[in-house]
Amino acid sequence: MKRILATLLVVVMVFSLAACDDKGGNSSNNTSNNTTDNTTSNTTSNDTSSSTGLTADTKADLKMWCIATESDSNRKSYENAIADMKAAYPNVNFTWEAFENESYKEKIKAAMAADEVSDIFFTWSCAFLGDFVNQNKVYCLDDVLAKYISSGDLPEVMLGNTTYNGKHYGVPLTMNIVGLFANMDILKEVGYNDVPATYDDLIKCCDALVAKGYYPFGCAGGETWCVTEYLESIIEKNIGADALNDIFLARSSYNNQGVADSVKIFQDMIDKGYFDPAGLTLGNDEIKTNFMNGKYAFYMNGTWNCADFAANADFYGKVKVSEFPVIDSSKSQLGQLIGGPSDTLAVAASSKNAAIAGEYAAALGKLICKYGYLDGAGLPAWKVDYDDSKVNGLTKKVSEICAAAKAYVLFGDTAMSAADKDIYLAYVAKVYTKDVDGAGFISGLAKDIR
Repeated sequence: MKRILATLLVVVMVFSLAACDDKGGNSSNNTSNNTTDNTTSNTTSNDTSSSTGLTADTKADLKMWCIATESDSNRKSYENAIADMKAAYPNVNFTWEAFENESYKEKIKAAMAADEVSDIFFTWSCAFLGDFVNQNKVYCLDDVLAKYISSGDLPEVMLGNTTYNGKHYGVPLTMNIVGLFANMDILKEVGYNDVPATYDDLIKCCDALVAKGYYPFGCAGGETWCVTEYLESIIEKNIGADALNDIFLARSSYNNQGVADSVKIFQDMIDKGYFDPAGLTLGNDEIKTNFMNGKYAFYMNGTWNCADFAANADFYGKVKVSEFPVIDSSKSQLGQLIGGPSDTLAVAASSKNAAIAGEYAAALGKLICKYGYLDGAGLPAWKVDYDDSKVNGLTKKVSEICAAAKAYVLFGDTAMSAADKDIYLAYVAKVYTKDVDGAGFISGLAKDIR
């Protein structure tokens, strides 16, 4: 397992840096002087706290916002990490609040504009965090993270997605990819003892499932990011990771016939009855529950779900995880994955205790990563210096998939800028409701974005 993780870290660092450093560089270069000035001001005004670090006697009031709601797979890792931090630093009055994924994206943008964000805040890497950095809203963590980098606890390459103009602004947590989860009890009913490894076989399996009265897939149209888990996987395995990455990182246009063809593939699957029509209005929690209760054979979503699946004794023995199969082998291949390092903690430049908040965020982030990995909610971005022998089999399988990865494309709504993301998600939603076809999807995005 340790060898697998070591290989995984190398693979992730290569493709993560290639994907988002370019985006971060382009994004940050537009305001490089402002960002540098703000960083200098923050560091100078908090020199004493930054150099002394946290101690049991440190006193401060700190608040954190995140998306680890009661139903989120990462909730337990946050609770355990926060409990450890409160025991170690009893004089820090730490409070936290969790918000639903989509509503949080709007809340934090509004709070940033008004300088009313919490001291520590959860964010996604690349352009999402980069937009805030460009607005001089984020505290630079170079001094805070230096000791973790020099000790080897935090490989600097894991910071590629949160580095802008050569400065670090985020604490990485766990990383994840989009996985194809399968209920093997259902698949066995139509003659499959393993997850279909080829696209043709997947289609045959889905046809057999429909004939048997099952919906092969459930997808939460009520939360558009869930639709992207399907559509982006199809696009990547049809046009290739490099082509999709170039589109997301603004290096090429959406006006790509392969993307239009991929939309048609997705909509043909809908027409053939592969997707539960009720999913158009359902949220992810409902879809996930339906999958676990045997309503769907497949569930495409983030591998953070491994934790919840492993924790359910009745379901754990039924589920397997794989990657979506290749559609066009002349352009794509197995090992091209959607995901990579993204989940991050950052510190608001407006915090009255920014230096202390930075120290606290780094220590807390390391613990969240540890507990998240041990719980099966994600793969580690920090050094594994603890016993991981009890990590569940699903998470270990994901580790094997990632160890063989050829390329990563970060989730589209995370990789692109906030403005582009909203336009993109609106078009994705129209794809699922079939209010736009492949030609309309690429022409609309090419017109409205580039």
